[in-house]
Amino acid sequence: MRPKQRSDEGQQDFYRSRLDQIINMSHPLTTLAKLVDWDRLHDTFSPYYAEVGRKALPIRLMVGLHLLKHIYALSDEEVCARWEENPYLQYFCGEIFFQHRFPLERSSLTHFRNRIDPSALDAVLQESLAIACGLGALKLKDLRCVAVDTTVQEKNVAYPTDHGLLRKAIMKLGTAAQKGPCCMVCDRADS
Repeated sequence: MRPKQRSDEGQQDFYRSRLDQIINMSHPLTTLAKLVDWDRLHDTFSPYYAEVGRKALPIRLMVGLHLLKHIYALSDEEVCARWEENPYLQYFCGEIFFQHRFPLERSSLTHFRNRIDPSALDAVLQESLAIACGLGALKLKDLRCVAVDTTVQEKNVAYPTDHGLLRKAIMKLGTAAQKGPCCMVCDRADS
């Protein structure tokens, strides 16, 4: 079932204080949470949820966790552990009250990534670029030329175990054998 968006005007809890009443609202994460267009991201990701079935986790929570994961360069386990103890991370992900336990299984992050089409993740990239341009941290001229580091890309290298390289060596040996007798010298250092 598609998740419903949480409204910020939640009912006051007699025993708990709202996060926006106890945290510093000028903290960078709270400022960023106000700048992100969560409604647009909700509209982008909601088609990837079924209309029926169990109620899904909030999209803001899932997208927020992935943003935090990349902002702080954390693994899934690390972002989950930090979320439990940090009210700023919880506020960024849309929580109204402080939560003492993580609201989902850690594997749900992997399931979310596998379910979402990579083109939908472009909306998150566009949103982050729009925020950066709006704050002046990124200028439009910076987007004209993008430098990409490809040192981690797989190279097209022929290894000695490749059958093509072996065939090539056999063909060269066959050509050399047809030319006539040859003398091969093997140097071995006996030590």
